[in-house]
Amino acid sequence: MSSVEASQQTEYENPAVSVDVVIFTLRDEHLQVLLWKRPRSPYQGVWSIPGGFVPLDESLEDTAGRKLAEKTGVTDVYLEQLFTFGNLDRDPRTRVITVAYFALVPYTAVENARADTLVADGETGWFKVDALPELAFDHAEILDYALTRLRYKLEYSMVGFELLPDEFTLTDLQRAYELILGEELDKRNFRRKIKEADILEPTGRKRREGEGRPAELFRYREDAEAEIKTRRLFP
Repeated sequence: MSSVEASQQTEYENPAVSVDVVIFTLRDEHLQVLLWKRPRSPYQGVWSIPGGFVPLDESLEDTAGRKLAEKTGVTDVYLEQLFTFGNLDRDPRTRVITVAYFALVPYTAVENARADTLVADGETGWFKVDALPELAFDHAEILDYALTRLRYKLEYSMVGFELLPDEFTLTDLQRAYELILGEELDKRNFRRKIKEADILEPTGRKRREGEGRPAELFRYREDAEAEIKTRRLFP
């Protein structure tokens, strides 16, 4: 070790770094978030956002992806860095700076992975975003920040489609937006804006919904991201 390295080690304190991953899904007609009940102190028995400390040999994003996979059993889903939270007293053990992420997971993917059988360390559960239990640390603030970001990104990105299956009806799409925004949308106005944005393409298949005519199935255009940025759906 050089004298410069030794000097740096003694001159600067080293706070711990963690990641926390807010995992959203659409389930049972609600926007829900996955929480983890802490099995040990601090906040033993209190629900929290899944996360953990970052090893020296792993990147922030890799740690976030690993925690997501551990808690849901799924990979290759939408994962975005959210914000860095570093209040001095956010963790009673030591100085901890956490980098928060949010993930969007179609619930069908979670069901297929049978996530309940994959979590060995602590209990997990899905909670409606408007009916949350007490949360550990500053996780209520982190979750609120993530929900605000998700709702804002609906205006100018394809992020809402990340919670849908590959093929969906226009009713499915509108309902997803309504559940995320927490409000009802006018059907005619919503469909007009979707049509004007030119972000969907028909699959040529249909799905029967109830006793009415079969509903046409769509998928979003892979090249449509730029279109929605210039034609905000909810300005």
